[in-house]
Amino acid sequence: MRQLGDNFDELTLMGPTRPPVWPAPSRFIMPDPAEAEAGNDVIAVGADLEPGTLLAAYRTGLFPMPIHPDRRRSKIAWYSPDPRGVLPLDGLHVSRSLRRSCRRFETRRDTAFESVMRACGDPNREGHWINDDIIQAYVRLFDLGWAHSVEVLDENGILVGGVYGVRIGGLFAGEAMFHHATDASKVALVGLVDWLYATDVALIDVQWATPHLASLGVTEMPRVDYLQALARATSDAKIGYQTKIKKTEGAPALRPIAPSHALPINPPSDRTVTATENLRPEDELRR
Repeated sequence: MRQLGDNFDELTLMGPTRPPVWPAPSRFIMPDPAEAEAGNDVIAVGADLEPGTLLAAYRTGLFPMPIHPDRRRSKIAWYSPDPRGVLPLDGLHVSRSLRRSCRRFETRRDTAFESVMRACGDPNREGHWINDDIIQAYVRLFDLGWAHSVEVLDENGILVGGVYGVRIGGLFAGEAMFHHATDASKVALVGLVDWLYATDVALIDVQWATPHLASLGVTEMPRVDYLQALARATSDAKIGYQTKIKKTEGAPALRPIAPSHALPINPPSDRTVTATENLRPEDELRR
């Protein structure tokens, strides 16, 4: 039997369990990351952050980040890292010190989603990229039952750590985590993996395998392999609620960025697009 820590069964995972509600379909057709040049993480720019667009993107293997998070109405870049960071369900490294830390906190699920997002999006954090548009978009996904958070509370009931992401069938796409107390984000990750393991998630996506995440058990997967695993994890049988998201007839396709116009990035360290000089207007994905 898999055990993450001696206190594992004592973690309190609370929060509503409800089937997600399908939003209106996206007005956009997502580009296929499999057709992108190997190693090119930025696949396209444009579109919107409506729930239907976000779900279509995740099922395609894409996720959004604003190009200029400090600007109003920043354009959205859509990423599909190559290689992709993933956390094997049985691969999380839990040290003795982390087991002790788990005993110091209470872990809950889906009880403070927006608070977790805002803590992750603290503008004073290095590499800040979560702006109000992103928060509002994912709160809508949470309200529909697609986005989830794990919260970590200290002995006084204060939120000191957390993680959030999007779940579609057998996929959990992790977005960000934070801590205001030692090991609190790691404790949140332990609680998250426990829930995902118990509810038959097959694929935990963490986007990029940073050195910190690698120390916790995250590995890298070539994009082509990730997309195959994604298709299995998000098949209609895995989702179990409705057939595939229907595309609106006549919806505009979002053109991929040409390799010569790719955005220079360094996402593993700060997850912020650092330059856009080579992005031409015609590369914007238009409605």
